[in-house]
Amino acid sequence: MPKFKLDEVDHQILDILIDNTRIPFTDISKKLLISAGTVHVRVKKMEDAGIIKGSSLNVDYEKLGYSFIAYVGIFLEKNNTTQKALQDLKDIPFVTVAHITTGKFNVFCKVRARDTKHAKDIIFMIDDISGVLRTETMISLEESINDKKRLMHTIFNDL
Repeated sequence: MPKFKLDEVDHQILDILIDNTRIPFTDISKKLLISAGTVHVRVKKMEDAGIIKGSSLNVDYEKLGYSFIAYVGIFLEKNNTTQKALQDLKDIPFVTVAHITTGKFNVFCKVRARDTKHAKDIIFMIDDISGVLRTETMISLEESINDKKRLMHTIFNDL
């Protein structure tokens, strides 16, 4: 059970912020017909409660030359090497996400590269990490769904 109760105004504020984290509070207040001070206070309360954790920026990596995405499943020799492997993965800037997982892989990560040759080099860097037994790679052909709003609306309905 959540400690912080969200009402419809909080939901609407979050909905707007998901679309554009840089939108001024005055613009939110105009859309919702409430004062900018109210928006500020509500956002601050949600930040203090840990519901809002910073803000993010959506970068078009394709325009920066990094359109190749691969998902790499990592098999470790021993489970007790997981934390060390994660630390070593942090040293590879092209590994943008890593999860400790159950099932087939010990760690599952997302890699962003310029092209297949660059991806191969990154995968070889991962293979060289101490404790990595082997890797299995899947290439992303297209990101078809990336929608935070649908989940948030479902969560709102559950509350």
